[in-house]
Amino acid sequence: MSKATDARAGTGLIRVDGVTKHFRRRDAPDTVALEDCSFTVEPGKLTVLMGPSGCGKSTLAYLIAGYLPLETGRITIDGAPVRGAGPDRMLVFQETALWPWMSVVDNVMFGPLARGSMGREQARREAEELLARFGLAEFAEKYPNQLSGGMKRRAELAQALINHPKVMILDEPFRGLDVMTRELMQEYYMQLFESTRPTTLFITSELEEAIFLADRLVFMSSGPGQIVRVMEVDLPHPRTFATMETERYLDVKKSVIGTLNESGAFETT
Repeated sequence: MSKATDARAGTGLIRVDGVTKHFRRRDAPDTVALEDCSFTVEPGKLTVLMGPSGCGKSTLAYLIAGYLPLETGRITIDGAPVRGAGPDRMLVFQETALWPWMSVVDNVMFGPLARGSMGREQARREAEELLARFGLAEFAEKYPNQLSGGMKRRAELAQALINHPKVMILDEPFRGLDVMTRELMQEYYMQLFESTRPTTLFITSELEEAIFLADRLVFMSSGPGQIVRVMEVDLPHPRTFATMETERYLDVKKSVIGTLNESGAFETT
């Protein structure tokens, strides 16, 4: 186990208690994005937040990351209230977060250099180590427009992990990738998670992606988003795509589909 993993052990407990969020508009009724949401994300576990498009999943991710102000309710990380963004939480967006005018290695180095948490030599060393680990060593001096979609996603993971966050929040990070690349990235992230075990909240609307990745599934209803069910997923680790061909996986999938039908999580009327 790495020093970074040791430092994160037992940290990163997220509690979301009674969170409601409105978006106010001129000359139109308020939009209720979230309504009385409560759940926990356990340290060192991969929790998947699943729900239909437009149910408020991204809004909840932005609230936990501290990018939106909290309106009603409470969100804490290890007991400390979230009152803004911080390096203990890293959010990987649906859209690319790489600056096109910077090389890949400079993109990865930017966070700790901007915060002053590392000197340039250390940041460069850690960035190069992460890029090598992600199979991007030979692309360190390339620019984002010279990378494939999957390579950009890996660079963005390195960009987040160099900050040694307690919590990783991934908002549908593989959306828009072709099917083969998406599946490869799912397996790649699972390998990364199993080797480092950061507390992870992964957001998706894709059923098979959710089951493959999750230690725990949190289901949201159609908007306004509410938490309608929480379900443990006891598939063994390590997981590869061969896991999806096992009898246990199929049993879990049937159970999840039954849960969705019972809870009405994906009803639109």
